[in-house]
Amino acid sequence: MNSNQILSYDREHVWHPYASMRNPSAVYEVTGARGVRISLEGYGEVIEGMSSWWAVAYGYNNPAINAAIEGQMRKFSHVMFGGLTHEPAVRLAKRLVDMTPSRLQKVFFCDSGSVSVEVAMKMALQYWRARGVSNKNKFATIRGGYHGDTWNAMSVCDPVNGMHTIFSGALAVHYFADRPKCKFGQPFDASDFDSMGDILERFGSEIAAVILEPVVQGAGGMYFYHPDYLRMLRSACDKHGILLIFDEIATGFGRAGMTFACQYAQVEPDIMCLGKALTGGYMSFAATLASDAVADTISDGGVGLFMHGPTFMANPLACAAANAALDCFESFDVPARTRRIGEILADKLGPLAGLPTVADVRALGAIGVVEMKEPVDCALVQRLLLKHGLWLRPFGRLIYTMPEFVISDEDLLCLCSAMVAAVEEISK
Repeated sequence: MNSNQILSYDREHVWHPYASMRNPSAVYEVTGARGVRISLEGYGEVIEGMSSWWAVAYGYNNPAINAAIEGQMRKFSHVMFGGLTHEPAVRLAKRLVDMTPSRLQKVFFCDSGSVSVEVAMKMALQYWRARGVSNKNKFATIRGGYHGDTWNAMSVCDPVNGMHTIFSGALAVHYFADRPKCKFGQPFDASDFDSMGDILERFGSEIAAVILEPVVQGAGGMYFYHPDYLRMLRSACDKHGILLIFDEIATGFGRAGMTFACQYAQVEPDIMCLGKALTGGYMSFAATLASDAVADTISDGGVGLFMHGPTFMANPLACAAANAALDCFESFDVPARTRRIGEILADKLGPLAGLPTVADVRALGAIGVVEMKEPVDCALVQRLLLKHGLWLRPFGRLIYTMPEFVISDEDLLCLCSAMVAAVEEISK
């Protein structure tokens, strides 16, 4: 098929994320990718500043990850994980246990970030049933969060401003505290926790767990809040006998300037969700880690089994990719690099805050955000960015970047220049 045929058939038959088939948005054909660049039909090579929804941490066509997948493929590409195991999965589990908070000792592999949230929520519910507590069926979270597109994950996304309001009335109803107002890097006011504290005090007897994205809310608004909120939350969960789940799917493996965002607060969850950069963006894959207390309780009470088992659990190719990605993480000193990326983003994007159309500019680790006062014409902004050699995917009022960790300072400066030029042009 030539490019025109591809785009024509795509428009008629291929349903893209968050898109209409009646009036689909423009799409661009990718013909190649290497490092931090993708080749687009009609545009040539452009810097890809999204890490393909924050996952391609070590660049496209990474030789080390390519070799790991090819080597595993020559041995076996998949075996069921029921009754069988294999070295790539066991080695990956050990590495995850060693690098995550010490409380987390058990690893459950699953298909995607959204599924890891489903697994975490099921773990929390089954934990309380195994303890003989039948009334803990609810979850608490904060507004502005996003945890995925599967059913239970949708139920803990922001119920008003999230992407799943159309399903209200069908989804389970949980408790939503006010979004923390104290921003990262600013003074903390303990009253910021009042809303969550009140929910846990009043309804703790029916809440199985609190789930949230630590420090950085991703698709819910690219919002950075104060780590002290997590310290108060851990204390309150302990006081009321409530499990704590951290969704580090977007922030894990260095994205926010620490290996895991919860390290800013030096707080450990009972359950943690990981995904995205886990395989360097090569394959859909995720992991849910749990404490010994959670795993032992589920294993010793009730049915004595955790009731979940994906067909492609611990897929050997995905495990091989993840192990190679962790090799890249370790050799590259990712947290130091992403902190450096954040400094450049803050410096180069910061002056945009002076424009009357801009509400805020913020950066943390390899995340840079220009928040406009009004929603942007995403298609227009994309065309402007492509004119300057950059691919981004804005949404709502946000023009933001999450570049690959391996981006050079030179390419990062080009990325920032393109963002500045586009924002200035739509601000005229």
